[in-house]
Formats: sequence, structure tokens, C-alpha cells
Amino acid sequence: MASTVSAAPRPTGRDRVVTALTGVTLRGLPRIPDPVKRLMVGGRRVVIDGNTLDTTLQLMLAGQKAAGLDGLSSKPDVAMARAQLSAAAASFKQAIAVAEVTNLSVPGPAGPVGARHYRPVDGAGAPLVVFYHGGGHVIGDLDTHDDACRQLCRQGRVHVLSVDYRLAPEHKAPAGNDDAFAAYLWAVEHAAELGADPDRVAVAGDSAGGNHAALVALRARDDGARLPALQVLFYPVVNYRDQTRSQALFAQGFFLTKADLHWFADHYLTGSGLDAGDPRVSPLLAEDLSGLPPALLLTAGFDPLRDEGRQYAEALRAAGVMVEHREFGSLVHGFLNFFPLGGGSARATAEAISAMRAHLART
Repeated sequence: MASTVSAAPRPTGRDRVVTALTGVTLRGLPRIPDPVKRLMVGGRRVVIDGNTLDTTLQLMLAGQKAAGLDGLSSKPDVAMARAQLSAAAASFKQAIAVAEVTNLSVPGPAGPVGARHYRPVDGAGAPLVVFYHGGGHVIGDLDTHDDACRQLCRQGRVHVLSVDYRLAPEHKAPAGNDDAFAAYLWAVEHAAELGADPDRVAVAGDSAGGNHAALVALRARDDGARLPALQVLFYPVVNYRDQTRSQALFAQGFFLTKADLHWFADHYLTGSGLDAGDPRVSPLLAEDLSGLPPALLLTAGFDPLRDEGRQYAEALRAAGVMVEHREFGSLVHGFLNFFPLGGGSARATAEAISAMRAHLART
């Protein structure tokens, strides 16, 4: 399988201790009663812009702050940032059971693209969701989002094809999206071989992966390819050019920081030949959004990307696209990966997957 993750330097002793302590804390969160969690955060509630932060996430963020962690790019070195996310994901991994998991590769524009197929129980003829992981186009991989894909597969009763697209800064925009689109076209052609329904192939992704999913839908329309049955966009990046109020409100302290956004954008766009306003990276800025497949768009109340997600939902509706937009006001960016912690993230993930199933049942 082609790998997009550079070899990471071995974590320092302090990093290993912080990761271990963070993992213990995260694994224990689901077993702590809410009243106890409230006591652990001193009884304080975090209320911003009319939303109250989920207690479980408040406790998680307090633990990260105590460990000296803030944001996804707190390690300025790319390899270390990748290693930090991988260690954090592994520290509370659940390995949710599905019928079968198979690593494979699909043809891409620059060589084979790694992928992972998750087969649901009784999955013959079930929909297929082509999934693109988040991580700012710089970090993240098949393993960091393994639990999320397993949950989509198990609860959604869908096949999932997770795509290991090329990452920046080694591969600037739009290389990763070229891989994403090639993987989608392959999935449409080979869905039946995977045991899925070739007429119900959807695209989905979180954050940067949501950016890929939105762009794949646009490329399919523009290239005359079969449209995805649905685009499932978890707190997507859709506008690299413009600043929003939510980026200022949640610039620091809520998992994804404004510094992260700049760090990711710099690695992804600088030297790419594409500017931040190019619709090939900023789908919100596309001249025409009509004729796109239905969208299920999920945003979080304490997320720097909240407002651009809202704007994309409004722009799609204005273009005549069927949109279901659900905002989970108490949550932070990344809640799809935080469902193992319980609390609002688990409820929101279950609700989003249920909505996805309902949409795909209608197609």
C-alpha cells in the first residue's frame, strides 16, 4: 500500500509520558458520571455565542491544557505533528467490530493510492461511502480515522472505502484531491466487486476530508461523471480566503486553533500555484454550485470552521441543492473522532450516521 505518512522521529520521554497520561484520561471519560465531570472542571460552564460547551469536551480540553497541548500543530515539525496525532488516536482506540477490513490500493494519477475497505455485517448491496480523513491536508491517515470509519460502517450499515490520499507539504494542492477524485471514480466502477450497491456511492469526510468530499462532488458534476448519491460533510474547510467571526471567537483553546488553520494552509497552498480563493481548494467560492448531489452538512458550535460551514449550506440551498444542515452547538471541531469519549460527541455522531442512513435509503 502506498503510504502518505513520513517516518516520524521517535517521541521524547516527555512526549511519551504526556501521551500515556492523556490516553488514560481519555479512556476513562465515558465512565465518569456527568455530575462528577462537572465537579472536575470546578463547576464552571463555558458559554460563548449562546452555546454551552459539552462537559466531556470541557474536561478533555482542560486535560490537554494541563499537559501543555493546544491545537493540532503544536509540534512545528510536520513529522512530529503527524506522530502526535497518531499517538493521540491510538491512545483511546476501540477497534469497533465490523464484518471485514481489507487494505488495498486503487489507481491514482501519480501511482497507487492506498485505501481501506470496511465491510458491514449483512452488507450485500448496501451503500458505499468513500471517506476522506481530516488533518488539514498535512496530518492524519487511515489509522487515525480507523475508529470513525468502523463506526460509520457498523452503525450506518454501509461499506466504507477510506482513502489514503497524498499529503502536503510533500504534495501540494491539488494532488490530494486528484487522488480523492480518482478513488471515487474507482469506487463507482468497482462498487459491485466490493459487495456494495453501485447506484448508492456517497462521499464523506471530516474537516480537510470534507473539503475533498465537496470538491469531488464538484469535479464529478463538471467532468460529467456519475454524481455521488450524497455528500456527507463533517465541519468542512470550504473557504481558505476569507476570515469569519467563528475563527476569531474560537481562535485558541477549542482543539482546532487559528494558528492550526494558518499552519495547514501554508503547507498545503504555498508553492502550489493555487491561491486561497481558487475554487479548486475553496468550494464555497465556486461560481456555480447548482446540480450538485444532496448534502448532509454537520457543524459544531465551538469550531473556527463553524461559520464557513453555515455559509456553504446557505450557498448550496441558494443554488437549488438539497441540504440538511445540523449544527451541534455544544461541540468542538473533530467530534467525529471523539465519539469514544461519550457525551455530546457520541450523541452527535450517532445522529449524523442515522441521518446519513436515512438519506442513502431514499436514493
